[in-house]
Amino acid sequence: MRASNAVAASPPTQYLSFVLAGEEYAVEILRVKEIIEYDSLTRVPAMPAAVRGVINLRGRVVPVVDLALRFGLPASPLTRRSCIVMVELAQATSNGDASLVVGILCDEVSEVLDLTAEQVQPPPEFGTAVGSEYLNGLAEAGKKFVLLMNIERALDTSTFASETSELADAS
Repeated sequence: MRASNAVAASPPTQYLSFVLAGEEYAVEILRVKEIIEYDSLTRVPAMPAAVRGVINLRGRVVPVVDLALRFGLPASPLTRRSCIVMVELAQATSNGDASLVVGILCDEVSEVLDLTAEQVQPPPEFGTAVGSEYLNGLAEAGKKFVLLMNIERALDTSTFASETSELADAS
């Protein structure tokens, strides 16, 4: 009997993939609260342009962000496949840590991916519409690559989420 020197593969992590401005991105599924069909949004004066509006989610005011606008790209077009992915962000408050739910406007949701650490490569330094500072990596999914988004950095919880938290606190 031969002893094996092989290292056990890491367990897979699930990601939800979605299309944004023609690119496929993914966020850790544990951050995703739910996916809802796009419905009309209520615009709020003086909010950053990337905040397309707010929705009422079971009595809770939730800001909806167009990440394409946030990254300086053209606004996401609204189609029958458009949807809102509700993500939960960690947020430090004066009363301790809390969470903030934010909706991300997506062109469409693709699939749930099971990815191991071995499948994830460092984020590309060039060639993507989104800066590498907003990415955790790049993973091969079949014949394509998926950009793994760092949702905390993409929504910039230190400044951007503080602007939108005023809406959530009002509910």
